[in-house]
Amino acid sequence: MKRPIYLDYAATTPLDPRVAALMAECLSLEGDFGNPASNTHCYGFSAKARIDQAREQMASALGVLDSREIIFTSGATESNNLAIKGVMQASSRNHMITMATEHKAVLDPAKYLSTQNKKIDFLKPESDGILNLEKLEKVLLDNKNNTALVSIMWANNETGVIQDILKIGELVKSYGAYFHVDAAQAVGKFKIDLSDSPIDLLSLSAHKFYGPKGIGALYVRRKPKVILTPLFHGGGHESGLRSGTLPTHQIAGMGLALFLSNQNLNQEFDRILKFKKLFWSEISQLPKIFLNGSFEQSLPGILNIRFEGVDSESLIMAMEENLAVSAGSACTSATMEASHVLSAMGLSDSQAHESIRFSLGRFTTERDIQIAIDTVKKHVNKLREISPIWDVPA
Repeated sequence: MKRPIYLDYAATTPLDPRVAALMAECLSLEGDFGNPASNTHCYGFSAKARIDQAREQMASALGVLDSREIIFTSGATESNNLAIKGVMQASSRNHMITMATEHKAVLDPAKYLSTQNKKIDFLKPESDGILNLEKLEKVLLDNKNNTALVSIMWANNETGVIQDILKIGELVKSYGAYFHVDAAQAVGKFKIDLSDSPIDLLSLSAHKFYGPKGIGALYVRRKPKVILTPLFHGGGHESGLRSGTLPTHQIAGMGLALFLSNQNLNQEFDRILKFKKLFWSEISQLPKIFLNGSFEQSLPGILNIRFEGVDSESLIMAMEENLAVSAGSACTSATMEASHVLSAMGLSDSQAHESIRFSLGRFTTERDIQIAIDTVKKHVNKLREISPIWDVPA
């Protein structure tokens, strides 16, 4: 059975075959399947060696000088929860700032904290999705000496918009607050160097850079030390911050996946950007087509496009034989609510429901893009012909 072209890399990426092969080595009796905490026999030693290697690979890829700052978790959702709840519950300050366009894995913990007598500010971006630093500074100034944490996503999962994280971080640090970054969509896409940055905590998830699902990490700065309250207890693993037996195969896979992604960062960035430009140059020739978010200040692999007069769900269904795409975040695609990201950027509910996310990746080819262009044009025109609200411009 022929499968459609996959253009939903922002939701998840396929496992790199080299990563799958390495993971298999850590699962069987003949491999490194042991509990890495078992320190009395070779099975535990060899599993721990795999863990140590992966931790070093990740530290090197992220410019982390002390590999102990890499804490393994089940994914970016857990990392975000540990960073946000961990800081806010440990701090004597009770104010937090984030953006209304963050992933639900940041917004929901923040909303939970608001029920625990914590004050949370959700800043809206400009219409292009970018945070206005003057607005951020005003909120910091209004809550001087009371802001414990600022949490800002590096690259948005729905629009691909990239925030100026270093400038934001410098501002945050000038007010004595911790700075957390959800980098799930950023890691493995462009160079990240934490060796001399204002970032205190950074979340990532392996399945966004061709690693396995169910594994991620949280970078936690040690000097000066970030104080966190653990989410749960039971064994003191990961410096007491994340108890639980470490899944050797997943961690080894994540380490290799990030190592491989960092080998060709610039070339891959340029290759995918070329495809993005080609796709947009052709699709934008259709009448009443709008790009949601900044084109220039965004990831090369994500385009969020609004097709005026066309319901996104109808268009996705019409194209499903040829293209696998989504209307937004995979984590909220089961609901019929308008995208909170697009709403925060000023789009109406109806405009948000006319928007589709196309996301490209490692295995996308130029032929895929040409087929996608033809498919989109064909079905947009067809749906507009039968739309009772569409009046084709002269």
